[in-house]
Order: sequence, then C-alpha cells, then structure tokens
Amino acid sequence: MPAELHLVDAFTSSPFRGNVAGVCIPDGPPDAEWMQKVAAELKHSETAFLLPAKENWNLRWFTPAQEVELCGHATLAAAFVLWTTGRVPRDKAIAFETLSGTLTVRQSGDWISMDFPAEPATASGPVPGLGRALGIDPLYVARNRFDILAELPSADDVCSLEPDLNALAAIPARGIIVTAASDLPHFDFVSRFFAPAVGVTEDPVTGSAHCCLGPYWGEKLKKTDLDGFQCSARGGTVKITLQGDRVILGGHAVHISSGRLLV
Repeated sequence: MPAELHLVDAFTSSPFRGNVAGVCIPDGPPDAEWMQKVAAELKHSETAFLLPAKENWNLRWFTPAQEVELCGHATLAAAFVLWTTGRVPRDKAIAFETLSGTLTVRQSGDWISMDFPAEPATASGPVPGLGRALGIDPLYVARNRFDILAELPSADDVCSLEPDLNALAAIPARGIIVTAASDLPHFDFVSRFFAPAVGVTEDPVTGSAHCCLGPYWGEKLKKTDLDGFQCSARGGTVKITLQGDRVILGGHAVHISSGRLLV
C-alpha cells in the first residue's frame, strides 16, 4: 500500500524537540494489520493514519505495539500536515472521526488548539508494585479509563525519575503519568508519561495525558487555564483550557520530513 508519509515534531516550536509523530496518508483504504506494521516499522510513539471521509477525516493512531483510543500529539501533527499540504485551508477547522468521537482542531494565532474529552482521574487505593517500580512513594494515586496518575513530592522527583520499566509494564494500565507542581514560574505543573505496556517506554510529550492532568491540577490550583511542561529528554509544552467535560489542548508543530512509503 503506497502512502504519503510525514514526520512532525509536536508540542514544540523547535525541531528535534517535543514528540515526533508519523502521519501516513495511504493511497487507498488500509487494513489494521498493515497500519500496525507501518507503526512498528517507524517505531515512533504513535503514527497517525488519515483517510478522507465525506466531510471530515477519519483518524486512527497506532503505537509500535497496538492501536490506541486517544492520542494528542499525533492528532496535532495530522492537522498540521493537512494544513501544510493544502488539503485543508489554514483558516478552516478540521474535524477528525476517531475511536474517541469527533475531535476538532483549529489554528488559534500561532497555536494549534484541539478540542478533546476531559479524562479526569478518581482516587484509587494503593497500586501494588507502583512505588517500587517508580523508586519513590507517590503522595497521591488516581486512575482514569486509560492511565494511573501519581503525584510526586517535587518537580525534581518527576524530572530525574528513573523507573523500572519492566515493573511498570506489569501494572494493568495503558500508562503511568507522574506529575508534580512546577518549580518554574511560567508553568503550573510538570509531568512525564511511561507506557511500556503498549510498546512506548517513555512518551516525550503526551496530549492525552493532559486530558487527565488538566482537570487534576485545575481543581488543585483553582484555575481553568494552565501551562504544563513534560520534562522528558526532548521536553514539550502543552497549554490547557478547561471547559466542562472538554479540554482544549494547545501546542506548536514543526514539519521535519515528507516522503513516500513504497510498500
């Protein structure tokens, strides 16, 4: 299945920062097995697959190991590619049909904003093996339908964390969000995201995790507009606006390469 293929760094305005996503636009309708093989070949946290529909675009996301229900950075990258290649005018919003419903993305000045579902977490009891896997006992643990959220004592604890990835992979969840209040005045919180259970050891910048982090820190800080920094090695910034059961995620993107997939 020949296809157009792009690489985009998302949630950053600098190349080789943020989170790189593959964006694949096949020449014809692909099957799930082919999409999974392409994602495994590319080895990025997620690869987005785009197919035009009657009015909107169908969008699916695959890690190197499996399809996922929600992904922020690859959605941002997919919208950026549609605007950059002229398939959609830059002043027009894009509606994606996904496993998480319709997601609308638009340009807001020099930012790209995405209307996503809020995914608040509820307090949970102790998660067996979590403290041992992280190497530190969390102050607070909660879960949503995807992930486990663990608040750590300090931003340095989050940013210097070296977890046992094999132990994390054994915990039944898509991924583990670790977070703490920021020690920098221009950010409200910091975070990192580990998802070895779905083939992603550490995701550099995770839009879908901020669907959980936004409601969590919004309630703690009594704010509806927040700025998060994901302090992975590549690092990236996510703006969040809370709107009831929705979150608006904002970020930048950098186009790294374009080409063709030949098989």
